[in-house]
Amino acid sequence: MGVSKDSMQSHRKFIEQRDIRITLLSDEEKKVLEAYGAWQIKKMYGKESWGVVRSTVLIDPEGKIAGAWPKVSKAAGHAFDVLEALRKKVG
Repeated sequence: MGVSKDSMQSHRKFIEQRDIRITLLSDEEKKVLEAYGAWQIKKMYGKESWGVVRSTVLIDPEGKIAGAWPKVSKAAGHAFDVLEALRKKVG
């Protein structure tokens, strides 16, 4: 699943435009983002502002965190890293 502060309407449009096949959850109040540490102060061009820091959390069937990738800087290849970690956990 993916979580962002964007609205459900925005998610629907994004899913349709890009043929996304995962569930996207809307967290406009930022409760989940804050709980997982993904809502942080970011710096860009010397300016600070609050925003979503791309992060991945792998949660096992018991609801425990089995892996975490805070501050994912490059999306390319990241899914492979997560899949490899999942394969190691499953056996």
